[in-house]
Amino acid sequence: MAVVIENEAPWEPERFLYVVLFLSCFASLFLHPFFSKPGTSSRATTTSSPFDLCSSGSFQRFQRSFLILYSLASVMEGLGSVFGEHVYYSDGISRESVALCLSAGAAAALFIGPILGIVSDVKGPRKACILFFVLHILVCVLKCISRHPSIWVMSICLAVSTSAFSFCFETWMVIEHEKQGHRQDMLSDTFWLMFFFESASLVGSQVLANIAVKDVHRSFLTLSIPASLLAILSILYIKKEWSGFEQMSSIENYTKSFSSHILNDKRLWTLALAQASIYFSMSIFWILWAPTIVADGREVHLSLIYPCFLGSRMLGSTAFPWLFGGSLHHNEDCLTTAFAVAGLTFLILAYDYQEIGVLVTLFCIFHACVGFILPSLARLRTMYIPNKLRGGMISLSLAPANAAFLSVLVLGGYLRVVSNATIMAFAALGLICSAGCIHLLRRWRKQPHQNWHTS
Repeated sequence: MAVVIENEAPWEPERFLYVVLFLSCFASLFLHPFFSKPGTSSRATTTSSPFDLCSSGSFQRFQRSFLILYSLASVMEGLGSVFGEHVYYSDGISRESVALCLSAGAAAALFIGPILGIVSDVKGPRKACILFFVLHILVCVLKCISRHPSIWVMSICLAVSTSAFSFCFETWMVIEHEKQGHRQDMLSDTFWLMFFFESASLVGSQVLANIAVKDVHRSFLTLSIPASLLAILSILYIKKEWSGFEQMSSIENYTKSFSSHILNDKRLWTLALAQASIYFSMSIFWILWAPTIVADGREVHLSLIYPCFLGSRMLGSTAFPWLFGGSLHHNEDCLTTAFAVAGLTFLILAYDYQEIGVLVTLFCIFHACVGFILPSLARLRTMYIPNKLRGGMISLSLAPANAAFLSVLVLGGYLRVVSNATIMAFAALGLICSAGCIHLLRRWRKQPHQNWHTS
């Protein structure tokens, strides 16, 4: 028997929730320098505050320059996906056709993404970053010219750009960090600030998109203009601030290094599985969070709910420096817990009907875990992966996630033989298994070096 919910007005979050999230992020950011324990590690002397704009050190200038560029890229990424499936539904396209368009994008990310990651390592990640902005310019031009014949091209371009976004900026940053001679322990601050600003930029893209939300067709055209301008501005910024020479390697040397460092090390395979599971769960959230909340005909203000998720993700990122504390063991324990909690929330969402407020709370908990997991995984990659192989490793680790996402789109979206609950349960299983992977990674790290590699 279906549950009927009668609402006099569309449901929306309480206003105090935004205030709580903002004040929590603010307090976490600016109180940490006063409560951190000096002397536990060298990172205590790096910066007094992540937003110390008066600081003029070389590392602070480098960090601010990168965060500006990454924030612009995050706004571009947010504008490209802010309307989601409404881009297709507004043109009268059927649900099956939408699933096929998204499947084409997932297939492009599956096959082109790993190649792009390897090319980025061989030719230099700076070129991959420029390609990211060029693809968004192409999408903006296609939107302005004609939407109907370019839907498939748009889907493929956005999927490839998202794949490039997942590795090119991080790879470029760590390479430049090493090239400029900054200490490795300073990378941890850049990682969590990087994902914090990404979430904040996504909120900004939502605000920009909601300005024209009354007329969806005009919104696409209206957003194409500022999006293309931002992309051009970002490319000019790269040319000005990041014009240094990039060391390139031959494909033969790269293949040998990749085989010796990546393919024969079971620790990296374990880390890759954890990366794939969080990426897959984030993709599943993107397509299922709205249908889950509006189930049974419930009326809600989705545009007011999504910022709560991003705010929770920002709060999770600010928890990283508190829980890190200079101890690798402590960070891995917290990471294991974060994966387990994220998996549990998806499991509850899959098999237990809840009121809207409970659903929103569960999604907020999931995003808080994501905010902590992403910088933690980036830090582990720095420990185990050579910088010259980072792009290829990240892109290959996302291939299983893209393959699983493609299967979900075909089986659940097009053929409709898999329910949403089953899809969420599958994502929950992956997250819980990732908690076990991180636990194994910690155990293997204590073993002698000869036991790290597979026989």
